[in-house]
Amino acid sequence: MLSEHHDIRDEFPEFQRLLDAKRAADAEFAAVVTRHDQLDDEIRQLEECQSPIGDAELEKLKLERIALKDRIYQALRADADEG
Repeated sequence: MLSEHHDIRDEFPEFQRLLDAKRAADAEFAAVVTRHDQLDDEIRQLEECQSPIGDAELEKLKLERIALKDRIYQALRADADEG
């Protein structure tokens, strides 16, 4: 079963231009987005390959992904509100 892809560009299509601009201008923000997308790829691979990982560990990865997504969204909303 294929898991759903949660790439930030797919998650926030309304912020595509702002996302690109903010990634280019803010190295810390870019690192957070990169970590999110790497983590998403890791989770997807674990789910697709049914890797021997415990439910608790997979849940921990998903919670980290959610926290990063929230942090990215808050940063994008703050910039959008300023603009």
